[in-house]
Amino acid sequence: MPLLPFSANQIEANQAKLAVLIDADNTQPAIIDGLLDEVAKYGVASVKRIYGDWTSTNLRSWKDRLLDHAIQPIQQFAYTQGKNATDSAMIIDAMDLLYSDKLDGFCIVSSDSDFTRLAARLRESGRTVYGFGEKKTPRAFVSVCDKFIYTEILRDNQEEADEDDVRSPAKPKKDFKVDRKLLKLLRDTVDDLADESGWAYLGGVGQKITLRSSEFDPRNYGFRKLGDLFRAIPQFETEERPQENGAGRQVYIRWKRRVR
Repeated sequence: MPLLPFSANQIEANQAKLAVLIDADNTQPAIIDGLLDEVAKYGVASVKRIYGDWTSTNLRSWKDRLLDHAIQPIQQFAYTQGKNATDSAMIIDAMDLLYSDKLDGFCIVSSDSDFTRLAARLRESGRTVYGFGEKKTPRAFVSVCDKFIYTEILRDNQEEADEDDVRSPAKPKKDFKVDRKLLKLLRDTVDDLADESGWAYLGGVGQKITLRSSEFDPRNYGFRKLGDLFRAIPQFETEERPQENGAGRQVYIRWKRRVR
């Protein structure tokens, strides 16, 4: 019996339902296109809310972006100096959504450590937590998320870089220098998954690395894909093998053996 095409509702039903909660006081509007594209890799943004004092001129640049992406602005007046009121409103809403909606995960967009306990609580309830913030984000918040994406790689100017990649084949970056911490992370992960000959499947390596380091992303080092990062590191070698069903090819990685 031939397979019938999925309807839009069936496709959405098979994807994780996510709530995207944005701290407007702590996030730049230039990332919004890249942010929502990134969220779409993990599921459907069933809830999209952004929190801030919309009577303030500081958030004026956000307003046009909200209409374009159907993001619901949540008003929170700044009763006192600082942004704790916004953080509190966002945390309360997240807990309400946890108990009232059937959501599979939450995307918390902020560089503020105030959301560390919230992320931990959501994970304790069995929800997946994706964090989005700048590289200045405190380590505690980064570590408590299942995955953390630095927003510097999501800015509007990333589109220009993507266009350059399309126009020209990917080439190893000559100025790329791997540090010891990254090298150890990659080698330990490959060793954990390697067969007797030292080869490990790239797809499995990528999943394992994320479990070891929530903030790892090859784009942080200037590479669009994990395979490109491995190819740029001389200590590793890569090999492409045909899949068993002949539908494509799979990439395998191993630590280069020293020739005696």
